Amino acid sequence: MGSFGNPSPSSKKQQQQKQEREWFAVSFKPENFIPGLVIGFILGMFLDLSKPPKRSSSSTTTSTNTSNRLLGKHQQQRMAALDSYEELKMVLVVRQDLKMGAGKIASQCAHAATGLYSELVHSQRSLLRQWELCGQPKIVVTCKNQQEMNKLKEAAEGIGLPTFVVADAGRTQVSAGSKTVLAVGPGSKASVDSVTGKQRLL
Repeated sequence: MGSFGNPSPSSKKQQQQKQEREWFAVSFKPENFIPGLVIGFILGMFLDLSKPPKRSSSSTTTSTNTSNRLLGKHQQQRMAALDSYEELKMVLVVRQDLKMGAGKIASQCAHAATGLYSELVHSQRSLLRQWELCGQPKIVVTCKNQQEMNKLKEAAEGIGLPTFVVADAGRTQVSAGSKTVLAVGPGSKASVDSVTGKQRLL
């Protein structure tokens, strides 16, 4: 009878190599390899999308330079307009004898400015545009009574300045029809000051 001994080292090595070849063959079958490749590709895409996009310093610098150029161009146009036109202003004259409160005065001055603007927007747009380029300066001064207001209005209209008088509706502090605020201008500083330059600031 033959004896059953341990397998020789060479047969063990051949058996191990055979098992490795079978494992590689199974691992690299298309049905095993392709799903792993697809999953890896999808995971890579998710990782890329989760990262915030990087803004290049060159694009940021370009956009900043563009905005600065546009702002500089606007400022240059405004300065050119101011150089070619005399600076304008509007003066709002408030009656002191009516004893209006601060809030009432503010609302009446707003009525005067917007009322005069509405009258000029159709007839003297270029004048309003020039005033807007100057920053729409408005000065608030006082007069003693209705008589003084009438004189200021006549003087302004006598030299061609636009005017507007607010007649109050009489719902709160003053009687209905009371002339509360006179708006003079917009006009050149010299012409407006020749009419209202001696009035006291509010």
